[in-house]
Amino acid sequence: MAKVNISLDAELVVEVMVLAGIGSPQDAIEAVVRDYIARGHRTEARTELKDQNLRELDVKPQEPQG
Repeated sequence: MAKVNISLDAELVVEVMVLAGIGSPQDAIEAVVRDYIARGHRTEARTELKDQNLRELDVKPQEPQG
């Protein structure tokens, strides 16, 4: 797996480590990134399901009114 080196504010990293209860800066940041990605996938799944339900409503013929 390719690795990327970046510089981050030390206070941010320490805060992530404390909040996540992770002792390694590398592991703490990886956990945050993985959580962010997982959250994005969950959001995509929910909105896709909602869009699919809306499309099904549009396809069903409406009853005559009046």
